[in-house]
Amino acid sequence: MASLSFCPVKMRVLFIGDIVGDPGIEAVAKIMAGFQAKGIVVDFMIANVENIAGGFGVTEKALNKIEQFGIGCFTSGNHIWNRPEAEEILNRSSKLLRPANYPPANPGFGWQLYQTESGQNVAVINLQGRTYMQSIDCPFRAADEILEQIGGRCKIIIVDFHADATSEKQAMGWYLDGRVSAVVGTHTHVQSAEARILPHGTGFITDVGMCGPYDSVIGMRTADALSRFLKGRPERLHVAEGNPKFAGVMMDIDDRSGGCISIERLLIEAQSQAEG
Repeated sequence: MASLSFCPVKMRVLFIGDIVGDPGIEAVAKIMAGFQAKGIVVDFMIANVENIAGGFGVTEKALNKIEQFGIGCFTSGNHIWNRPEAEEILNRSSKLLRPANYPPANPGFGWQLYQTESGQNVAVINLQGRTYMQSIDCPFRAADEILEQIGGRCKIIIVDFHADATSEKQAMGWYLDGRVSAVVGTHTHVQSAEARILPHGTGFITDVGMCGPYDSVIGMRTADALSRFLKGRPERLHVAEGNPKFAGVMMDIDDRSGGCISIERLLIEAQSQAEG
């Protein structure tokens, strides 16, 4: 009898890069509408929202603007604490995550199990780096502890590693290779070019980039940022407006092994998408 070969059951996951203010929300809205018009189906969506409210932090009003897009999980980072109401949202919503390696006394969840409409389980882990950032708990040890808690309950595991140093992000990718489906770097807002699958099947990108205005300094008005650098003193930053783009990665994952089959960088001009 001829042997039968079975194709892996693929799950398509879209990770949306740091959404910066209203221009970022509008860019996501336009691209999501474009996906729908083209019949592009995504099984599960994750978005980093730590800059969604005026460039710093999270509010209920800002989250409500993107709830309609069907995003299953919102990750964050160090700016999650910038808005006082974030604590209340974190306490009542398992959809919004904060980095898991903040000390235990903090509100909210650092990881959660979710279920897609087709019944597939997905775990999302949110971690924060320490190099050039706060001296919080070790993200590597936190990852080990969470993976032990997940155990065999879920094969598909996505990690948002919100970190400053490219070396720390790459180290996390190698550390978790073969143990999670993907490690996606966030925080620096500049998309890196090396999206790839590591030797043991983990999808990886150092930074997924941002959704927001690209005629800017990582989403903020150029004049504000230049003033900070030239004068060497604090300057209030405002979200820029020009040249909105959408950044993310689209991943196909084998839902039996949890291995990443493909990972594709997305960097789409939102203005041209709206016009065309």
